[in-house]
Amino acid sequence: MRLGKAVRGVAATLAGVLALSACGGGDEAGDKGPASLRMTVWSANEAHLKLFNEIADEYRKTHPEVSAITFDPLPFENYTTTLTTQIAGGNAPDLAWVFENSAPDFVSSGALLPLDEKLKKTEGYQYDDISPATLKLWQDGGKLYAYPFSTSPFGVFVNTDLLKKAGQKTPAELVAAGQWNWDTALTVAGATAGATGKAGLVIRDFDYKGWDNLSTFWTGWGAQAWSEDGKSCGFAAPEMVEAMTTLHKAIFTGKALPGPGTTADFFAGDAAMTVTQISRASLLKPGGYSVVGQAGVGVMKKSKNADAAADFLAFLTNPTNSAKLAQFFPPPRQSQLTAETLAKTNPTLKPEQLQKVVIDGITNGVVKPSHAGQAELSQQVRAGLDPLWKADADVKAVLDGVCTKIQPLLAK
Repeated sequence: MRLGKAVRGVAATLAGVLALSACGGGDEAGDKGPASLRMTVWSANEAHLKLFNEIADEYRKTHPEVSAITFDPLPFENYTTTLTTQIAGGNAPDLAWVFENSAPDFVSSGALLPLDEKLKKTEGYQYDDISPATLKLWQDGGKLYAYPFSTSPFGVFVNTDLLKKAGQKTPAELVAAGQWNWDTALTVAGATAGATGKAGLVIRDFDYKGWDNLSTFWTGWGAQAWSEDGKSCGFAAPEMVEAMTTLHKAIFTGKALPGPGTTADFFAGDAAMTVTQISRASLLKPGGYSVVGQAGVGVMKKSKNADAAADFLAFLTNPTNSAKLAQFFPPPRQSQLTAETLAKTNPTLKPEQLQKVVIDGITNGVVKPSHAGQAELSQQVRAGLDPLWKADADVKAVLDGVCTKIQPLLAK
């Protein structure tokens, strides 16, 4: 759907490394004493880790066969690279947080242990409560290889004080008038930047490198990086050309976004608006979603404690603990995707915001671009888009060039 439009919030080496992890596995250490489990996570947030440890401690009270459960935070910026390096080096974790852009490689490589049987047979687990829409990315051949631990929609967060200071209408006013769309948002962002000296709109984690975060923008035009079957490049399609032309003008003409080499942190008060996930911030203003960022948690098939790890994963994600984790990570469980439930941990959000932003976003949204061989693809797309970040760039020519680079990879 064109934006017009509503703001829609929005490697070959890797595959080789993961293929190594498909060999071996099982609880080889099971008869040698209590198991010690390690789970890699991207977050080093103290509140997150405190809750993880509390759940782990509760599990260990009734599972003496597990002596310790540790959570190993890896830097967000190079999380997947560090994880695959650990796997290749024989230091694979027992459980791992997997980003959505790496899901196809992890799922198809055989690196992860199938979870269906364990989760379905766990007493009180209520497997059928998990929204089918959240499972698709983590399934292959009818098997589930990772639990959709964090299913977090993207949306537009707004510093209304900055907008008012610049004499601009707030999103709430624009929504009420039926004028809240990307064209208006970019105009307001540019005007606010010009009046306040702050940045207008920041697409968080993009920084002219993380191109897949731009899907939170181009999805408003119905554009996509590649076709649903993953075989055809979508960067040269008319919808993508129109979306990226709008973005280019917003950067270099309207000054709505900070240009290359300029950074601004919305949460430090440096920008009027940002596009990010609900799990990355504490206050959300009105907006819609159509893009979902997912992270799955899987058990490494090569783990010597694979059975114990799968059992802990079933405990970590059962209905009770899923409700606890929902304060930070939007759950995939349908019974917990209600405005009433989510309001308990998001008291600043109105029921209609929770319904439209979180619940509808998770149920109906599309997931950020992901593909087998994502690492190599991502490098090629980033290199292909580099010429776009110049004031005199020929947008269509650049996007045609991206397709020239990646079509051979998609056709494999």
